[in-house]
Amino acid sequence: MPRDRVVAAAWAELGPGVAALSNASGRPLARTVKLILDPLVLRPAQNPHLGGGRIEQADIAELRQRILDAAADLTATADWFAALKRARRAARITGGNPQDLYFQRCFELARTHGAPGADAGQVALEVVQEIRDATGDMTVAQLRRHMTDQADALTALLAAAWREVPSPEPGAPAPVEGFLDSCGEGDADGDAFDQLLEAAAGTRASAGLAVRGAARDHGLTDLPLPEPPRLGDNASKNRLPKPFDRSVFERLFAAFTSSFHRESMDSVPGLVRAEIARSALPWQLGEERSRLTVLLGREASGGLTGGPQPTAAHRRLGSRWEREAYVRRVLRLPGAASGVPEDLRSDVVTVRQAYLRRLWVRVHGRELRGERLEPHEVWDLLDGVLRSVIMDHRQRLKQSLTRETAGAA
Repeated sequence: MPRDRVVAAAWAELGPGVAALSNASGRPLARTVKLILDPLVLRPAQNPHLGGGRIEQADIAELRQRILDAAADLTATADWFAALKRARRAARITGGNPQDLYFQRCFELARTHGAPGADAGQVALEVVQEIRDATGDMTVAQLRRHMTDQADALTALLAAAWREVPSPEPGAPAPVEGFLDSCGEGDADGDAFDQLLEAAAGTRASAGLAVRGAARDHGLTDLPLPEPPRLGDNASKNRLPKPFDRSVFERLFAAFTSSFHRESMDSVPGLVRAEIARSALPWQLGEERSRLTVLLGREASGGLTGGPQPTAAHRRLGSRWEREAYVRRVLRLPGAASGVPEDLRSDVVTVRQAYLRRLWVRVHGRELRGERLEPHEVWDLLDGVLRSVIMDHRQRLKQSLTRETAGAA
C-alpha cells in the first residue's frame, strides 16, 4: 500500500489535537513527515521496512502503531508549536519558516516538558529567541559583500558555466498523464514518478525553451531567449523580475528574506557557486526532480486556460480555478463589463504563466533548502501554487475595490 496513505490513515486517528501539524485535508504536512514523523517517530533509517514509497501488508500495522504510540507527544508538539508561534509574533520575529525552525524543537519540548504548562509562554519566548540568535548570522549583507568582493572571479565562473553546459536532447513528449491522474486522486504512483525521473523527462522537456519566445510564453522571462544572469548586488522583494531574468543576487535574496531555513544553508560562497551552476542548467534548476515537477505543473495547468483536462490533476486544478467568481466574470463577460480591473483581467487570461512562475520559485526554493520532493508531495505543491495565485488575485481585487470606494467618497 502507498506509504503516504498508511501514514494519513494513522494520522487521522490522532484527532483534532494535531491540527497545527496538518494540512487542510487533515493529512500531516509535508514538513511534519520530513521533520517529525520520519526522523523522530518512524525512523526509516533504523527501520527500512517503514520507509520507501510503499509499505508491505505485513508492516502496515507496525507503522500505524508507531504513530499511535506517539499520540501524546505529537499532540503536545502541536500545542508547543502554537505557543512558539505566539512568542514569535510577540517578539516580532519574521525571518525563516516557523515549521522549519520550530517543528523539531517542539517535539523535543513535548518529550521533555509534556504538554505546555503555566510557564509555556516564557519557555516559548526563550526558545524562539535562541533559534533567532543561532540562525541570524547569515545575512543579505554578507551575500552582497561576497558578490562585490569576488565579482571578477564570479563573472568568470558564470561565463564558464553558460559556455560549457550542453543543450538537452529533445524527445517525444513524456507520458505524464498516468502520474498526474494518480496524484490528483490522492494516491501518487511512485513507480510512474521514478520512471519519468529515469527517462529525464523534465530535462528533455526543457529543450523546447531554446525556441525563440518559448520561455517568454511560459512566463519565465521577458526576453525572446534566456540569457546568462547578471551577478547583481541589490534587490527588492516586491519588484523581482521574472525567474530567468533575475540576477544571481536576486535569486538568493528571495530565499534569504522569505521562508528560508538558514540552518540548511551552505556557506555564502557555496550558495553563490551553486546558483551560478544552476542558472545554466535545464529549466535553470539543479535537480531532475525539480525539472520533472515543473513539467508536471506545466502539463496540469493546461486545463486552466480552456485546454483538455485528461487527468484528475487537470480537473482538480481547473475546478478550483473556475470556482472563483472573478474568474467566471472575466471568462464570460467582455472587457470592463466583468467589473475586474484590466491588469487582473489580463492575468486571468494568462494564468498559466503566473502559475509556472510561482511553481518555479517554489521548486527553486526547495533546492536551496535541500528539500527532496517525494511523489506524494507533488499534488500539495501543484495545488498550493494555484491557491497562492488565487490569493494574490483576490488581494489585488480587494485593493482595487477599496481604491474605487475611496475615490467615490
